[in-house]
Amino acid sequence: MKGTRNIALIAIGAFILIFFVWGCSGYNRLTTADQDVKKVWSNVETQYQRRTDLYSSVIKTVEASANFEKSTLQAVVEARAKATSVKVDINDPKTLAAYQQAQGNLQGSFSRLIASFEAYPDLKTTKAFQDFQTQIEGTENRINVARQDYNKSVEGYNLKVKRFPTNLLAGMFGFHEKAYYQADPGTEKNPDIKFDIK
Repeated sequence: MKGTRNIALIAIGAFILIFFVWGCSGYNRLTTADQDVKKVWSNVETQYQRRTDLYSSVIKTVEASANFEKSTLQAVVEARAKATSVKVDINDPKTLAAYQQAQGNLQGSFSRLIASFEAYPDLKTTKAFQDFQTQIEGTENRINVARQDYNKSVEGYNLKVKRFPTNLLAGMFGFHEKAYYQADPGTEKNPDIKFDIK
């Protein structure tokens, strides 16, 4: 009887030890995946910041042109201010959606600004504008790659959060599914910015 009791205690102890080791390992995997998503998201923000900096250099060039249509420029300046003021919590899909919308508005207003350059041939020949022209395509490609990397990282994290038995740990420790970066309708491609410099 005493031997049976000892075997039962050893079995219970072994089960608790196995559960503890599995729990620690699962928690560490979830934490690692969560940190990876945060790191990859910061890369997305870095690429958007690069684009904003490029936009800023062209805005300064445009501001120096006294005859330029000021309302078009003002719309870009306001959109840029809104886009840079949105703070994203990658655990909150609403903030991610707000960030996407602000970036889309900035891109749209900037595209309208570029379209208005046709009336200002001198502006299009400035060095700042030519530098922008050579850099914006690469920047848009970097943004696209960064968003793809983010979604891949989110996919790996979400699979850990949703798959059994790790989903039990995710629920216990407050790990929740994260939102993917969704393309706005019609923005699956890089912006079609054309420069007709002669």
